[in-house]
Amino acid sequence: MRSSSPRATATPSRTAASVLAEAADARATVVLSGHVQPDADALGSTLALAEGLRRRGARVLTTFPDPFTLPESLSWLPGADGLVPSSAVPASPDVFVSLDAASPGRLGELATLLDDAGVSVVVDHHASNPGFGDVRLVDGAAPATVTLVAGLLDELGVSIDAQLATCLYAGLSADTGSFRFGNTRPDTHQLAARLLATGIDHSEISRRLFDTAPFGWLGLLSAVTGRAVLESEVGDGGLVWTWSSTAEAAEFGLPGEQLEALVDVVRSTQEADVACVLKGQDDGSWSVSLRSRGGTDLARVALALGGGGHTLAAGYSSYLDREKTVEALRRALTGE
Repeated sequence: MRSSSPRATATPSRTAASVLAEAADARATVVLSGHVQPDADALGSTLALAEGLRRRGARVLTTFPDPFTLPESLSWLPGADGLVPSSAVPASPDVFVSLDAASPGRLGELATLLDDAGVSVVVDHHASNPGFGDVRLVDGAAPATVTLVAGLLDELGVSIDAQLATCLYAGLSADTGSFRFGNTRPDTHQLAARLLATGIDHSEISRRLFDTAPFGWLGLLSAVTGRAVLESEVGDGGLVWTWSSTAEAAEFGLPGEQLEALVDVVRSTQEADVACVLKGQDDGSWSVSLRSRGGTDLARVALALGGGGHTLAAGYSSYLDREKTVEALRRALTGE
């Protein structure tokens, strides 16, 4: 599929589905990747679309940016055992597909493939997505990227069986908070029903995703919630924040990715509209997770601080110290 012809550009007639169908028909090499430290939506999208393209005849490689480590809660997904590190993918594949990445920066070292591939395709549901890649399927109103992938599979003529449905359901249930979040729509439940009809064990999927953790998680949770700070005067509805680090997680025998679940505990605070967890990384930076109960546009806040995301869930990275990171967040929430 790759040739000396000019690079493909996004046109009304050149859709993500048409590019992928052409690649499959040509048995082209397609590299697919989710964002750094992939969650269930990023990984489920990647694995489901990759398997669909493989069934259509494409030569498929699945990866994600360094650090190349999957949490145990996701490593069981069908196809995860076929993931390869970014160093193992070709530098100039025929097609590169970015899934669930709100910006090129979220692709880490793989961002170069947006320019170096014959065609780059971006599939994403983040409202803050600035629009990148040659061909884009971006819907900020979609509850999860897996919903867009389900549509692509339909357009590609790939039947969604239990293997694909497992990947799709994992991403759908995760990004809707088990269908509790405001992004859940009537067609979200319609897709869920369609996936359940394939015979997947939805209770087992939910147990693995949400209800299984090492005993050390309880100790970490106690330490982190015990130092939480409530600042009722910040922003329109108040801020609750706390912090941890990969080093602290290790003290409890936990991998760093276990920190990702903390914000879903902190967000339950009734007295604050915005919940924030600062997660210290090995390089000294902070990965900041934000959640809103509905009164704050976090996509705007995160964009102002160099990140992105959704109205009610967003994040960014900070290279300031902890207090300066929180102070910058306070200013962004108050519109300063």
